[in-house]
Amino acid sequence: MSFRLMTSAAVLALSAGAASADYSLTILHTNDFHARFEPISKYDSGCSAEDNTAGECFGGSARLVTAIEAARARSNNSILVDGGDQFQGTLFYTYYKGKLAAEMMNKMGYTAMTVGNHEFDDGPEVLRGFMDALDFPILMSNADVSGEEMLAGKLMKSTVIEQGGEKIGFIGLTPQDTDELASPGPNVTFSDPVVAVQGEVDKMTAEGVNKIIVLSHSGLKVDERVAAETTGVDVIVGGHDNSLLSNTIEGAKGPYPVMVGDTAIVQAYAYGKFLGELNVTFDDDGVITEAVGEPIVLDGGVAEDEGTVARITEAAAPLEEIRNKVVAESAEAIVGDRDVCRAMECSMGNLVADAMLARVADQGIQIAIANSGGLRASIDAGEVTMGEVLTVLPFQNTLSTFFVSGQIVIDALENGASQIEEGAGRFVQVAGITLTIDPAAEPGSRVSDVMVAGAPIDLGATYGLVSNNYVRNGGDGFKMFVDATDAYDFGPDLADVTAEYLAENAPYTPYTDGRITLK
Repeated sequence: MSFRLMTSAAVLALSAGAASADYSLTILHTNDFHARFEPISKYDSGCSAEDNTAGECFGGSARLVTAIEAARARSNNSILVDGGDQFQGTLFYTYYKGKLAAEMMNKMGYTAMTVGNHEFDDGPEVLRGFMDALDFPILMSNADVSGEEMLAGKLMKSTVIEQGGEKIGFIGLTPQDTDELASPGPNVTFSDPVVAVQGEVDKMTAEGVNKIIVLSHSGLKVDERVAAETTGVDVIVGGHDNSLLSNTIEGAKGPYPVMVGDTAIVQAYAYGKFLGELNVTFDDDGVITEAVGEPIVLDGGVAEDEGTVARITEAAAPLEEIRNKVVAESAEAIVGDRDVCRAMECSMGNLVADAMLARVADQGIQIAIANSGGLRASIDAGEVTMGEVLTVLPFQNTLSTFFVSGQIVIDALENGASQIEEGAGRFVQVAGITLTIDPAAEPGSRVSDVMVAGAPIDLGATYGLVSNNYVRNGGDGFKMFVDATDAYDFGPDLADVTAEYLAENAPYTPYTDGRITLK
């Protein structure tokens, strides 16, 4: 036998062995980054250069670059994916919209991402600009975009790539209520995630793809439902509710991964504080035989990539004057943590609601209602900068004043309490009103003992309300406000109102006073 024949035989033997070998894949993942290109504090807000040098900060794009490179070096077969919501959260987004996010994601070499609800905050046009700048696909299966010219034919439901000699299918998911959470416009309609995912899985399976990953910006509960009610989904990389899944970190919402049947579900909190690292092994039929891993905390022990630090510093230059302005001082930390503010009265909610009401009380306004989903961070004690306020209130929402009946006030409060068990952003923070909420009662009958200015609410009376323009126009399920009387949505920016209120009451002492009681 010639050398060439012997070599060919050896190759055939190796190929035959490889055909029945397990396939291993490292899935690196992020979600809910929210424009945290710079390091963050333990409050998920801005972190000073001094604290960063002292090793007290987390995340930032420069640490993420280092962590991704190190994780790739540990694996001979890896992908990098994102669970949505790159948009919104700091002045970087306010100034650059999606341009800096696209630049950084391209630099890091992402494989695919899903559309988060915040990718629609500035409408389809800004999302399209972001998509055009990406070197990789962005996906959304549970929506019909055929009537939206900016997205039709461009935004795919799913895609298949070749990775390490095998085909892998990716499917995108975004919240079914994105029309209430953001501004997709009238030409995009959203649909049930289970039906959408199964439809894409069936197409891929028919094409012989048996390794399928769903990138889901839908929250852990929806991900568990999708895993339970579909067939053929191997991994769900989640986002939206900022779930920290871990086998070692105290207070995690569940193990890493959460297994539902043969489907592995992962998520990595938010704001670039962690890089998820899931190592999956598939058998020849595409069934997971092992799924192990843990989110990697990007703390001070992770070195910052110098080139990325330089680029972010350059990008930050136009923002410095705005955000470094000290507007007030706080005697203590002002708590804006989502786990608190979406479940009970919180000091950040009181600050923002009080600030709104104080600004318009002379206009016959008695009640302030703020959606907790609009509160995006805490503020630590000491000097408060405009940058910190803008991190808490990044959406450029304006004050809205309007008049509704007492019954509609009750309807709004019930909407706020209707998804408390899901940690939904519609949970209300209030001023000028007190109420009791029973989370164990049926949605729609959870609110009682509503008092306005110390007197029981009169269902037939008319009350003046202040909120933000997003809520007044039906965001977060507050559709009962859409037809309000004498609505004016063009008041001052909520961040400016809050900063001015802090300044007027400096040094500010955060507090809660029992305006919301939980049974």
